[in-house]
Amino acid sequence: MIRVDRRFLHNFDWVLLLFLGAVSGMALLNLYSASYPPVSWGMPPYIKQCYLFLMGLAAILVILTFDYEELHSWNYPFYIFIVILLLIVLFAGNSAGGAQRWINLGFFKLQPSELAKLMLVITLASYYSRKEVDGGYGLKDLVTPVALTGLPFVLILKQPDLGTALMLLIIFISMTVFARISWQTYLVGIILGGGATVLAWFYVLKPYQKRRIETLLDPGKDPMGQGYQILQSKIAVGSGGNFGKGYLEGTQGHLHFLPERHTDFAFSVWGEEWGFFGSLFFLGVYFCMLFWGLYIAMSARDRFGVFLSFGVVVLIFWQAVINLLMVLGLLPVVGIPLPLVSYGGSSLLTTLLALGILMNVRMRRFQIGQKKEK
Repeated sequence: MIRVDRRFLHNFDWVLLLFLGAVSGMALLNLYSASYPPVSWGMPPYIKQCYLFLMGLAAILVILTFDYEELHSWNYPFYIFIVILLLIVLFAGNSAGGAQRWINLGFFKLQPSELAKLMLVITLASYYSRKEVDGGYGLKDLVTPVALTGLPFVLILKQPDLGTALMLLIIFISMTVFARISWQTYLVGIILGGGATVLAWFYVLKPYQKRRIETLLDPGKDPMGQGYQILQSKIAVGSGGNFGKGYLEGTQGHLHFLPERHTDFAFSVWGEEWGFFGSLFFLGVYFCMLFWGLYIAMSARDRFGVFLSFGVVVLIFWQAVINLLMVLGLLPVVGIPLPLVSYGGSSLLTTLLALGILMNVRMRRFQIGQKKEK
């Protein structure tokens, strides 16, 4: 049932909205620079991103009209819906760059694997909040969440999209550890994880994915091939110095040395133009937004709100960390975007929906106490 709380303005999370506005404003400035000079055909990426951002804000307003507790009942229908979308992608999706990841809706290309990340956060939050185990979760207790994670993981891996599939694993591990597991489960998990890594190297990873990992260790070995992106990104960030070359003055990006400068390597453009201190300011605002998300989790009214908020922070945090380490040449290029910053409609909308859930949890932190007073 959709309802608007009369105390909406009083309890609205203006702090998170301020952080969101600051990060998004810097991101749009950066996207304009990354796509500069504008081409004479087609809609520029920054204009598309503006439209999508407005759509995301509208979606946030819709999310705020209902109590997040209702996600308990919507959880499995949402899960089934996303799995169906992933199956459609697998058999009838649009292909680009050797991957089949999109559904063409005409006005927009939807990437269901992005929505699958948020779906998994809601699913695991619902499961762990309903099932509390004394002494920590054992292997039997984890059969259901492992299965719920495994199905979309396999479907996304088949696209192939290794980066997004790994994000599902990271979300599962982070939320499961947060829920508290027994030491025996830790031990078994480490052993199984080590074995799965070896098997993945020999039987799952494709040759180009292995080359990306090998290139990380020695990018100079193939400077015009697999190592090109990492080398150009490091050059761009390093050439920014302390204060950067100035807005719209970055040479690596504007002279087209830096590939994927408006998507995977968007932060390289920022680092070149604004330098070390500009990057420090950007990251300070960005991670303050995530710390505020943790505060929301700690102040949530119930166990479901805690897990939901923590899962949203995990979703954004790990994508940001992996993308930044990738840009700096400390991780292989796996195609994980920087949330709110990298160009991409599905990623942006998913992130805004996730932040809308955070706002919802914060806005309704008061309700249990006030109901008791009545």
